[in-house]
Amino acid sequence: MNMQVSAEGVTPPPAPRSLEQMKLPLVMMRDILIKTMFRKNVSEVPEIAAAICLPRSVVQELVDLARGQRLLEATGTMSAGASGEMGYQLTDQGKDRALDALAQSEYFGAMPVPLEVYREQVERQSIRNIHITRDRLTQAMGHLILPPTLLDQLGPAVGAGRSVLMYGPPGNGKSSISNGIRDAIGDKIYIPRAIEYAGQVITVYDPIVHTAAEEEVQDENSLRRTTGRFDTRYVRCDRPTVITGGELSLDMLDLVYNPTARTYQAPLQLKSSGGVFIIDDLGRQEEPPQKIVNRWIVPLEENRDILALQSGEKFEVPFDTLVIFSTNFHPNEIFDKAALRRIFYKIKIDGPDQENFLKIFAMVARKKKMPLDEKALIHLLKVKYPTIDNNFANYQPVFLIDQMIAICQFEGIPNQMSPELIDRAWANMFVKEERIVH
Repeated sequence: MNMQVSAEGVTPPPAPRSLEQMKLPLVMMRDILIKTMFRKNVSEVPEIAAAICLPRSVVQELVDLARGQRLLEATGTMSAGASGEMGYQLTDQGKDRALDALAQSEYFGAMPVPLEVYREQVERQSIRNIHITRDRLTQAMGHLILPPTLLDQLGPAVGAGRSVLMYGPPGNGKSSISNGIRDAIGDKIYIPRAIEYAGQVITVYDPIVHTAAEEEVQDENSLRRTTGRFDTRYVRCDRPTVITGGELSLDMLDLVYNPTARTYQAPLQLKSSGGVFIIDDLGRQEEPPQKIVNRWIVPLEENRDILALQSGEKFEVPFDTLVIFSTNFHPNEIFDKAALRRIFYKIKIDGPDQENFLKIFAMVARKKKMPLDEKALIHLLKVKYPTIDNNFANYQPVFLIDQMIAICQFEGIPNQMSPELIDRAWANMFVKEERIVH
């Protein structure tokens, strides 16, 4: 697949120039127009165009269609403002039709993008088109101290846009590495506000998941200048990242139907199209890990997902997501060989060696304004760590230094470390094995 780029990076979706180019049922478009006018009380073409996210020329065509069906009428006066626009209002017949249409579906506002048209945009901005360089990945991971061999493995995995499994003992930065991957990707794509399939509206854009790259232009004069740049039924966003942990359940990967509004909400993996889906703490969910991975097998292999409507009708949507599984278990404990084969990259994230542990400890101490003390460090390395077989973990320097800072604040002394303070901090890092008598 060839990368398609513009000055902005990703080729924007072109704005439709006529009703015919919309590829939506005329009745659906007309009903969304009159529902929006009824609910939002908009009456002039520029206002309506901003409300339903279409170019003015297409809105005028739609208004003329509704007028021909006696659902709209011109108010007969140009607005008194500077715009000099003709005003339109719903006829009694139009109000009745709007109420009927709202009873069938409460959806109004941005005109949806047909699923087939959305597929074309997914191709233009595919996560698999991204070229990640070593420099870019190193920069994104700059806040982490990682062995160079780890970047050797991560780079090709991210660049391929395929599935990645990161495994290893807890507290060694699997979540931070996942976030670093997200930061390394770093360009902008276009997220549809809603898509349409078989006359059903599925909302996709979600401010909780998607970060809009710029303020939407509401100024009427600016609107004229910017409308033609791209199809405003989409929002230009950072590539999305969805992070789930122990709360992930399989029904979160299905369409969500709102019986009141009679519309659907896209599942998490569709919202993350063009971006990253991180399944953290795999093995902590209610469903077994094997079952969760089985749900992803078809999407991961075929770049398509299958969703179902309330009616039971199944349909395909694009699956264009870099899926990162992260677990504290060894893969052989939680997956069968068939599932493992389908995850393209398996990367072990281990604890640091002593040298890297000291680098992390010094970096954290500097950041938190904690002076280093040679006696305290020798005590930590020669007395404390041998008791746990020198198993260093990335989370430990932050934990120990935060504990010592809290003790110093409580004792009313300046930040400092000593063997005694190391012992007090260490006591909170591990719970002593003992039997509690009830």
